Amino acid sequence: MDGKEYISVILPLKLEWEPCYRTSVGVCQGDRVRVMFANKEYVGVVDKVGITPEVELEKIREIISVETDLSSVLPEEIALWKQVAGYYLCSVGEVYKAAYPSIKTNMEQARADSRRKVCERREKAVEMVRKKIDRLQARLEKKLEDAESVRTGTKARTRLEEEIERLGKEIQTGQSALESAICNLNAAKEGMMIPPFSGSEDNITLSPAQIKAISEIEESFRRGRPALLHGVTGSGKTEIYIRLAMEALKKGRNVLYLVPEIALSRQLEERLHEHFQENLLIFHSGESVASRRNSAEMIRNSGSGNYIALSTRSGLFLPHHDLGLIIVDEEHDSSYKQDSPAPRYNGRDTALLMSRIHQGCNIILGSATPSLEAVYNASTGKYSLVRLTEKYHGEGDIEVEIVDTKAERRKRGMAGSFSRKLIDRIRTTLQEGGQILILRSRRAWSTSLQCEDCGEIARCPHCNVSLSLHRDKDTMICHYCGYSAAYTGHCVKCSGPLNGIGAGTQKIEEEAGRLFPDAVVARLDSDSSQEQKKIISDFAKGEINILIGTQIIGKGFDFSNIGLVAVIAADAMLSIHDFRADEKALHLLEQFRGRCGRRGKKGMFMIQTSQPEHPVYDSLKNMAGEDFTKSLLAERQDFGFPPYSRIIEITIRDRFEDRAGRMALWLAERFAGFNITGPYKPSVDRIADQHIQKIRICLPKDRTLMEKKRRIREIISGFEKSKKYDDHITVDVDPA
Repeated sequence: MDGKEYISVILPLKLEWEPCYRTSVGVCQGDRVRVMFANKEYVGVVDKVGITPEVELEKIREIISVETDLSSVLPEEIALWKQVAGYYLCSVGEVYKAAYPSIKTNMEQARADSRRKVCERREKAVEMVRKKIDRLQARLEKKLEDAESVRTGTKARTRLEEEIERLGKEIQTGQSALESAICNLNAAKEGMMIPPFSGSEDNITLSPAQIKAISEIEESFRRGRPALLHGVTGSGKTEIYIRLAMEALKKGRNVLYLVPEIALSRQLEERLHEHFQENLLIFHSGESVASRRNSAEMIRNSGSGNYIALSTRSGLFLPHHDLGLIIVDEEHDSSYKQDSPAPRYNGRDTALLMSRIHQGCNIILGSATPSLEAVYNASTGKYSLVRLTEKYHGEGDIEVEIVDTKAERRKRGMAGSFSRKLIDRIRTTLQEGGQILILRSRRAWSTSLQCEDCGEIARCPHCNVSLSLHRDKDTMICHYCGYSAAYTGHCVKCSGPLNGIGAGTQKIEEEAGRLFPDAVVARLDSDSSQEQKKIISDFAKGEINILIGTQIIGKGFDFSNIGLVAVIAADAMLSIHDFRADEKALHLLEQFRGRCGRRGKKGMFMIQTSQPEHPVYDSLKNMAGEDFTKSLLAERQDFGFPPYSRIIEITIRDRFEDRAGRMALWLAERFAGFNITGPYKPSVDRIADQHIQKIRICLPKDRTLMEKKRRIREIISGFEKSKKYDDHITVDVDPA
């Protein structure tokens, strides 16, 4: 060897291998280094040190520099990246890129530069104060010497004594200024710190059922198992999470509290802040860049303090250390799954991986409607099932009414999107002082537009989907690629009038405003996300009477005065071409029902549907959710679907339709011996000018699973190289 040290470096690239570099300075795993790769500069992370190169030494480049201004990546972070990459069939570099995107690295560098400049200024300030004190001290010593040679009682002696007293006070003031300057300098060097946790459990009152549940959860933790808390809506799961988090913080461990949506985080913030004060950190895309940067820095530099981080799935890739508890609230929610870009991970499952990496870290999964995967894992003993069947404030009677919209239309019982029965119920609820939640799973004013004369449907020129009308902007928008065009009201083909088909949340808000002019009506969907926090707050305070929204309003909000919840056009949830459609619909409807009937109050749940006989609705009406779950599991087992198998979905995208088809066929042929479906075109087979083909692989859950997944990754990688077909194929493990 040549006396140099050789290291492997993780780069933010889709590489199946780690490049080797040499260095003449000492580095450790996790250090950030600047290197050249393919004639471009990158900031990489040192993975292995002291390796034996597998290539000729003259081909190995020297690192450019060690980025000492950037914090080192923790071993737990690198371990998580590798596990995520292995499970989700992507490269470690892609996970690193997701955890430390270039914008984040640039911000870290800017932050480090800013801190260095601040430190330099404060060091100069410390030095200036020290020099001033030294000058004053020298003058004081000279005056003391002069005073010894002057007789007591003379004017000269009096003046010297006054001068000595003044200099003494100035030195004392200078010493205080020096202490303050040194404190400021140390604070700049250390960064933002979290204080030690000093919260109290005295202001948390638990019911006997909650105390019993906590005891069972702690027993699960002692056995080293994840706990699945199946608690009905309104049973007080959040209080249990808070108590468990407090216990972890008191033991000097940190806590990660995951929620699927930003909106849920908004409502939880106030409740958690009451108990955790300065120890609570918030991290999600709804926070400002500065706020997220500060939270990440405080997590890395928590020192003697401990934190509870409230976050969406992105918080999994923060520099966590000493984790003692991970809470995954609403574990069933499909929002935990990232669709793009890689890694296409599920936040719940990644949290489980993380809990194994952090020694002694417990994990609790909570839901009123556990996913079939969680129910299956509990039945096999992988999780400990803890039930919480009592509502914290007592049972509230919830009446379920299914409205057959086909029958209502025949007897003229519909007024736009609202049935007469629903209108009467809303009026009664408003008269009684209650609030109303209305769910419609589609946003916009109208979900599609059709010409009255020629029948042409207005379509996106880049996707194989119809355009949705947004009347607030008089714009037709594609909800897949974002294309928009001005709404003229006329068909581009024959100039005939365009009529809206299907009502979205905007239209239902408009109809509700006309039907109930004395009520305050608001809308909560992705189009109103800028006002999300205010809308939730106003509804919680009772300043909004009727709130209309998409699936977001069906999630774990705690509103105390809801007397009626209603679903309009519920069939849209069941018409999805997915084996999980019934499960997802049941979860959403069960969650939505739980928004009313809280604190012992009576509630009403109305569903407008053209399929009133559907088993999902029958399950809701007859309170047979567990029986329906068992039937769904039996059906999945018969067909070999998850959780009894693993599905890997391979997507081929190409701007040329014929090439996409050919490549998909050739790739499918390489999976001989695997249980595959396809290639096939999905229902939306063109998005953003890219034609789409899919291949689904179903793998049995046995000892060969990981080996088969590695083989699939090798086949795809070999295909991309042989066909020179990079950046056209994506792999999604456990698609939502």
